[in-house]
Amino acid sequence: MEQPSLKQIWQAILGEAELTMSKANFTTWFKNSFIHGYEDDVLTIGVPNGFTRAWFESKFSKEISQIFHKITGNKPQEVKYIIKLKPQENTPIKEAFLSDDNLTTPASVAEPTIKITDKITDKPVDSAYNQACLAAGLNPRYNFDSFIVGKHNELAHAACWAAVRKPGEAYNPLFIYGGVGLGKTHLLQAIGHELIKAGKKVLYVTSEKFTNDYVEAVYHGQANSFKSLYRNVDLLLVDDIQFMAGKDGTQQEFFHTFDQLHRANKQIVITSDRPPRSMKAVEARLITRFEWGMVADISQPDLETRIAILNTKCQQKQFPLEPEILEYIATNINNNVRELEGALNRIMGFCQFHNQQPSLTITQQVLKDFFASIQANNLSTPQKIIEAVANFYNINVSDLLGSSRKRELVGPRQIAMYLLRIKVNASFPAIGQEMGGRDHTTAMHACSKIEKDLLTDNKLKQDLEQISQSITSTY
Repeated sequence: MEQPSLKQIWQAILGEAELTMSKANFTTWFKNSFIHGYEDDVLTIGVPNGFTRAWFESKFSKEISQIFHKITGNKPQEVKYIIKLKPQENTPIKEAFLSDDNLTTPASVAEPTIKITDKITDKPVDSAYNQACLAAGLNPRYNFDSFIVGKHNELAHAACWAAVRKPGEAYNPLFIYGGVGLGKTHLLQAIGHELIKAGKKVLYVTSEKFTNDYVEAVYHGQANSFKSLYRNVDLLLVDDIQFMAGKDGTQQEFFHTFDQLHRANKQIVITSDRPPRSMKAVEARLITRFEWGMVADISQPDLETRIAILNTKCQQKQFPLEPEILEYIATNINNNVRELEGALNRIMGFCQFHNQQPSLTITQQVLKDFFASIQANNLSTPQKIIEAVANFYNINVSDLLGSSRKRELVGPRQIAMYLLRIKVNASFPAIGQEMGGRDHTTAMHACSKIEKDLLTDNKLKQDLEQISQSITSTY
């Protein structure tokens, strides 16, 4: 098996890092970083600017060293950073390769020119299209060809294609919701790729970026530039809209942006971790508009779909695995598609660095700690349940556990008691104690009421499903 390049090592490190932080942080800090070299036990990382270097030095040097050691078996004594532009994939790249003994840079290595190609079709990518995707903020990996359709996401997938075929007409807005790592961003950006091919102007942003851009525009008196950026597009893609909760100025600006685009029949696609009606601290007029078009959910994939997802990623990485290995991984990971890719990255890194063919025995050995970590993270605890309920309903934990009888607190409080009962099998006295020292009869009444309401209240069912998914999310 050919020894991996530093570029491949960095991709494996990115796969690990992506599992440990928010998507916004990962995109912001790692987008243009790369391994510049490894020599004399010193790992050198290229970063685009001084701000990124300062962040890496203060926040992530230790983690990079640990992940590098875990993947390669080589432990850097020092991690250094240099401000350097990331090599372009369509130009020759001089890159170090691993030897059997250490990481060295052979003087005789002649690197070939790497052409930018589509990872699915292996066809050359049109430069104008590539530039348009870059300007729109799209990831080339997130297209319809690489998206696996199953029962858990077929409605959302079909709705996305309908939006592609008749943008601004079929479903406008299109609102997609579901738990962490289930493919919402993938579908969102896949729509963008298709409409760029059709010559449309596309913009993808997270709600965090929209907020930051709005704050910057207000601070610098550049409101017109902000409006020009967000309102002169054919397709606006907004990820994780739930993070606008409680930000009144941002919500007001998004309301006006939404209305102008909608009146002009421009397509709007939004994602969230919960359905519109479950979004607290979001203006009612926005909630109403989110429900104007189509609301589609994505749930957890079944075993067959998880195996298919793994198989597709193996093809993309040109790293085939036997069916028994795919089934073993898919059986042990059922909450998060990103975790599937994280497991695959670990196996690929281990086998490449040790020059071994992947086998079920090796897979079990390499992923033992990884699965144990996932199980530990996914293990429900009273504290996790209480925090998840508080976060979902956008209230403080202290208020949830307090004595106030306000309506907006009583319902979430009863839900927390019910989840403590079914998730950790807590006794009624224990539930009362966890929930601020309440009497056990209060816990009994809460659980009985939620069980009764679940028979007829579909919204309550959706809320409980979303909260349960957030409890088992890795971040």
